[in-house]
Amino acid sequence: MLLAIDTSAGTTVAVVGTDGVVRAERDSLDTRKHAEVVGDFIHSTLADAGIAVTDLTGVVAGMGPGPFTGLRVGIVAARTFAFGAGLPLFPVVTHDALALGETEPVVIATDARRKELYWSTYEGSDAAGLPVLVEGPALASAAELATSVPGFEHFALRDTEPVHASRLARLAHLLRDNDRPFAGEEALYLRSPDVTLSAGPKRVTA
Repeated sequence: MLLAIDTSAGTTVAVVGTDGVVRAERDSLDTRKHAEVVGDFIHSTLADAGIAVTDLTGVVAGMGPGPFTGLRVGIVAARTFAFGAGLPLFPVVTHDALALGETEPVVIATDARRKELYWSTYEGSDAAGLPVLVEGPALASAAELATSVPGFEHFALRDTEPVHASRLARLAHLLRDNDRPFAGEEALYLRSPDVTLSAGPKRVTA
């Protein structure tokens, strides 16, 4: 039984069994209130599923791509919950989860704000049902997506699907069952945060 958390777009939390059945899921499309709702979503999703923390076998964290401020909220929540519960953490690429089940070449494109999109290309799925990544994730202007994606005309565009944590949990189950590697520990921000630390105090001269 996995608890999955993703805040690469809105906020989504789900509990999914090893059979792939979604026991409970909470979703919000709001892209600015991740920190305000993620804790409540975790609590209510577990309650809706009717399970205790001890029934879980792991926590899935969506590693993006996603905007810095929102994405890190879900990753920190997943890491903190996993550490506190003594559970393994399974990081997965959010675009891989969105490509799950695709049988034809597709471009997965998600909102990066600033009139930009995050994109990844996939050549369908392999024999285990796992998406086959061709290139990405990368960042491009929304207006220039077609010219930024190599071989764009070869792929069907998928740019309207919301992210659901249940898809991340199903991906994690498939990766674990087929002994495939999970994502790395680094979040896929793909660009610097809007706010950066100061380089230091400025020298004052007379």
